Amino acid sequence: MKAAEWHGKENIKLVERNAPDITDDNDCIVRITSTTICGSDLHMYFHQIPGGSLAMHSSDIMGHEAVGIVYKIGPAVKNIQIGDRVIISAPISCGQCSYCKEGKFSLCDTTNPSKLQEELYGHRTAGLFGYSHFCGGYGGLQAEFARVPFAEINTLKVNNNGLSDEQILPLSDILCTGFHANELANVEEGKNVVIWGCGPVGLMAQLIALHRKANIVVAIDNHPHRLHVASKLGSRIINYDEVNVLDEIKKLIPNGPDCCLDCVGYRFPKSWNQWIQQKVLHASTDAIDVVRECIFACKKGGNISLIGDYFDTANAFPIGAFMEKGLTMSGGQLYCQRYWKYLLSLIEKGEIDPSFIFNHTMNFSDIEKAYDIFGNVKDNCLKIIFKTEFGLEQELGRKFIKSAQL
Repeated sequence: MKAAEWHGKENIKLVERNAPDITDDNDCIVRITSTTICGSDLHMYFHQIPGGSLAMHSSDIMGHEAVGIVYKIGPAVKNIQIGDRVIISAPISCGQCSYCKEGKFSLCDTTNPSKLQEELYGHRTAGLFGYSHFCGGYGGLQAEFARVPFAEINTLKVNNNGLSDEQILPLSDILCTGFHANELANVEEGKNVVIWGCGPVGLMAQLIALHRKANIVVAIDNHPHRLHVASKLGSRIINYDEVNVLDEIKKLIPNGPDCCLDCVGYRFPKSWNQWIQQKVLHASTDAIDVVRECIFACKKGGNISLIGDYFDTANAFPIGAFMEKGLTMSGGQLYCQRYWKYLLSLIEKGEIDPSFIFNHTMNFSDIEKAYDIFGNVKDNCLKIIFKTEFGLEQELGRKFIKSAQL
């Protein structure tokens, strides 16, 4: 099979290698039809993830977002069959530990053997596909075939063949992540919401906040095309290169927003203070300019969610403002399996359509150059959907069936 391997900083190679096979009775093998690059894949691409060479090994397969057709199943797998069309969850969960039973699937106790993560955080979270040995060292989904452990909990069968891969692929990660950001920040009808970041997750978070009938949704970024897309969704926009973010938020929401959602993460310092600490002094691994803005902007007693990735340590955290304003802050990876059935139902009913996020379609064979396009936001790239050769065949078949039904 073809697979996208990591071979060092800004070095992704598409190679031929053996396809995976069943190694546990609860596994399935999925033949991938469509996959994509996530913004968090760029942490590995730019080699900015904790653990360095311990976290990433040459020839690791990348990627954690994909849909496909079940190719093989282990003898213990009962709720999916060979030939089923499925979405694969980015986090790998066992479905049986106390965290999974509470619906906190990305906190699974079973699927991540990383001692490095346990040393850094005190506990291990769930494994993730293609997301370094810090998160379990699992083979990724940027490949023509993938092994899915605990297949019954980590795949979702899609019965509606009228839906395109573009509509359902976001359920693998970004749509569920955007939903999770809203859940953590307690976004409800009538609330005022500010969302930092108009990348794929930020736009999905806006889509959900607007669907929940938030009163005002404000989107912050500095990329004109991303801001244009946010505006088309219905968000009010702030370009942080042109105005002072906190001053502009006060003009729009004088008492401050009820909910602040950080969909940016640690890699993007805005101030000289954070840039020097992160890049020069190495006194801090994670830039927190966005977190600071969330704390200062948020109304007293408001809610902040951190859904952009943070990995290690940060300096200049305004703990005084956070405590004295009575704020609540929550973070964490998505609870994919908790949300995806509900979100799939919204897509099927036409209440939301996340497919707009894919403004580039490419063959899987072009993934090497696509990392540069996506990673450096060339050609106004929001997100790329990659079609495997098998995926193109399946797509033609669905179109043929649909046209015959018409």
